[in-house]
Amino acid sequence: METYNQRPLNTVQSSRRQDDFKDTALGLVSTASFPAIVGTADMMLKSAGVHLVGYEKIGSGHCTAIVRGGIADVRLAVESGVQTAEQFGQLISSLVIPRPYPNLDIVLPITNRLSKFMEEGSYSRLSNLAIGLVETRGFPAMVGACDAMLKAADVQLAAYEKIGAGLCTAIIRGSVANVAVAVEAGMYEAERIGELNSVMVIPRPLDELELTLPIASCWIEERQPLNLPINIKEQVAELEVLELPDKGQIAEREVLELPDLAQLPAKIAEELWNDE
Repeated sequence: METYNQRPLNTVQSSRRQDDFKDTALGLVSTASFPAIVGTADMMLKSAGVHLVGYEKIGSGHCTAIVRGGIADVRLAVESGVQTAEQFGQLISSLVIPRPYPNLDIVLPITNRLSKFMEEGSYSRLSNLAIGLVETRGFPAMVGACDAMLKAADVQLAAYEKIGAGLCTAIIRGSVANVAVAVEAGMYEAERIGELNSVMVIPRPLDELELTLPIASCWIEERQPLNLPINIKEQVAELEVLELPDKGQIAEREVLELPDLAQLPAKIAEELWNDE
């Protein structure tokens, strides 16, 4: 009689997860500005076949973009991200982890979004639009910049992001030309009111970049509900109920109204009496 060694279910699941991570890598690039990390993430996505897992913000203005993909792709993406962050003058550090152990997910809770990104396409549904980011040190400067941007061009204020150290970033959406004009106006207004820290214009961002930004859903035009007819029963309930006459009233209406005997000539009354 043959016997088979059965491994526990959790051991099988663990081995499967290790296989999933076997030929992949994690890439991390950290900057000291939110617009800089968004621009860095955009360059990483466009330079190699990686997926943007999300951002980690740990305060004091430190932001980290995390990507995952094949080892070679992640190395290339991180290299491009480092060069981009250095151009902005905001690079803090970078890291590539080949074949990360699955348990590393504990310090990267946002990695559960990766499966959703892999199922969807990589190109933006809003390819003709752009993202604009204006970061200030101080809330009044950011509010003033938002007001100037909205008045200067046809753009939509999507959200604002706080990363600590008094840094606030306004995020706008619109066509490439409108976003460029609005960001320029926001820069001048922020400098007039307070301190401008950094700016960024990203034309035609990929879907994965949009989904990692706050309130990204407001940039995608939602389908309006169709005005379908309601249920027939509900229609009947909403209509005014016809007031049908009572049975007694119907019976009274059906009875012939005989003329009063006093009003008839005496002969006719007598004939009627005799007939009865």
